[in-house]
Amino acid sequence: MVVQRCGRPHGRGSGTFAVTAVLVGSLVGTAAVTGCGAPEDPKPTSDPTLTVRNAADVLTRAGTAKASTSMEMAAGGTRVTIRGEGGYDFRRRTGRLQVLLPKDPAGSSAHRPITELLTPGALYMKNRGAGVPADKWVRVDTTTLDDGNLVTGGATDPAAAAELLRGAWKVTYLGEVELAGVKVSHYRGVTDIAVAARAASPQLRGALAAAAKGFADDAVPFDAYLDGEGRLRKVRHQFSFSNQGRTVAVASTTLLYGFGVPVEVTLPDRRDLYAGKIEA
Repeated sequence: MVVQRCGRPHGRGSGTFAVTAVLVGSLVGTAAVTGCGAPEDPKPTSDPTLTVRNAADVLTRAGTAKASTSMEMAAGGTRVTIRGEGGYDFRRRTGRLQVLLPKDPAGSSAHRPITELLTPGALYMKNRGAGVPADKWVRVDTTTLDDGNLVTGGATDPAAAAELLRGAWKVTYLGEVELAGVKVSHYRGVTDIAVAARAASPQLRGALAAAAKGFADDAVPFDAYLDGEGRLRKVRHQFSFSNQGRTVAVASTTLLYGFGVPVEVTLPDRRDLYAGKIEA
């Protein structure tokens, strides 16, 4: 289905996200909180679209937060969920996550957690999998990925998840709900990846611009939950892309809490980077 906004069609060619296929290919075949503090009750503005679009700026002012991620992938009747835990610095645009792969189809749980370091323009992964020495890191240039690392690493960069909302349109305020003991305002709408890329902060612009070219459809449905200070507490995006001729549906959820906690990210030394072949 082609979705149009302001008269512009949102149909594009399909992108194949090779790193995702390697990361979870064995799981899906060929395809690859707590609240913190006591913010005031949410008071939505008369313009829900503007409120949602401003979420990324509010997070930058908030500084840091703990983060939990969940990525549900469905293809060909197979569904897997990849989970992550860690922290993110929205001013430096850096974060650290421990990403846990689910059991494989045989029921094995031998997958070690993957350590991911999120930085502007690059993703670093340790315990990347077959073919990579245990003491080495894999570096991926996110501006060259078909999805801009919205899907590839098994967890959407929290800053990218928020920056995506800069392209929000047709946003509806659905009322107030409670999330982990915190009252939040629930918004639902569709975001345009290409519009978000043009409006994004310079650190995230390149990755989102790559995603705008790689996804088959720029229109991404979302549900966002903001607290009384306008901070994004939860966001769920629903992506869809083609991988080796199969449509993969991805629901990426990011939870943010514990605002103000220290978040330290130390990048690996160049000699600790792996430059060899990564096995599928």
